[in-house]
Amino acid sequence: MNIIMKKYLFGTAITAGVLLGAPQAADASIDDHGSLSYGDTNSSVNDLQETLKDEGYFHGYTGSRFGPRTLSAVKEYQSDHGISSPAGDYYGVAGPATQDSLMGSGEQVAGVSTSSSSGITSTAKQYIGSPYVWGGTSPSGFDCSGFINYVYEKHGENIPRTVSGMYSASSKVSNPSPGDVVFFNTRGGASHAGIYIGNNEFVHSGSSTGVTTSSLDSSYWGPRYMGAGQL
Repeated sequence: MNIIMKKYLFGTAITAGVLLGAPQAADASIDDHGSLSYGDTNSSVNDLQETLKDEGYFHGYTGSRFGPRTLSAVKEYQSDHGISSPAGDYYGVAGPATQDSLMGSGEQVAGVSTSSSSGITSTAKQYIGSPYVWGGTSPSGFDCSGFINYVYEKHGENIPRTVSGMYSASSKVSNPSPGDVVFFNTRGGASHAGIYIGNNEFVHSGSSTGVTTSSLDSSYWGPRYMGAGQL
């Protein structure tokens, strides 16, 4: 006789045991299929709907298809929580920022390490593609220091808001490690910064690129590199 044990995570049934003729299910969560958008059909959509329903944004029966009701609920949630707006590129898309918020009201994204180095770099990478907005401090738009502040705050770190403040407060290191902040002189003194992720690369919010990865060896950033610091 087959023995089936069930548990629930974010409203998803997870089956463990032996079930003849069917593959064993793996642990699931809302972000198992990455960003979710209109027309998607999978188990993570159901998790998304259940979570939005718990928050009072989704009404009616849940399913596995990202349709008009899910789209409306995601947009309303994003607007209420300052994640995106009708002018945003990701309005109505349940990407990392929306999933992060839903899965813990600002706590860490599922699967992100809580260690200071790997956790910070993993979180930073989650927001690649977010647009640049001067003075921006949220996934709907970051400036360079706002991006670093947002990522560090996800890990309980309270750091200076400006690049010059970060530079002054940091403990300088000769060689950066993942999670350290790297500084650049673009207009006199420390005026741009990013989060080092290893292999001579860093994640930052550039005025012409938004959140992206760049190399310390590039023809633009290499000559402007000032050094790295720990915060």
